Amino acid sequence: MREIKVISKKRTEMIDITSDIQRVIDDLDIQKGLAVIYVPHTTAGITINEGADPSVQRDIIGTLKKIVPESSDYHHMEGNSDAHIKASILGSSVSVIIKNNRLVLGTWQHIFFFEGDGPRHRKVYLDFIKN
Repeated sequence: MREIKVISKKRTEMIDITSDIQRVIDDLDIQKGLAVIYVPHTTAGITINEGADPSVQRDIIGTLKKIVPESSDYHHMEGNSDAHIKASILGSSVSVIIKNNRLVLGTWQHIFFFEGDGPRHRKVYLDFIKN
């Protein structure tokens, strides 16, 4: 298992970690298999989506804010209930196929760490099933 460190700068943001994950695959020389990418935080998540146009990430964040506003009649006392809910919507892990030492992603796909309660220092765990 490997760990990637992510530092968020805003309360809510999407951080492209695709190249960080690919770097680990290169370092381990994994030619074929499956990458499991896991976020061990309850106010952060992970998703795969378009990485070519940054407006897509803005649209995702904006829509999540509309669906789950920062302030509402939440019971959780820390003031970050919206981040917990957004993280649950996005999920805490994704799996990506590795072929010929490369992540198998669509033309525009990138892997994004979603920060819902930043700024913070975070971790992303990577594990691999090698064929």
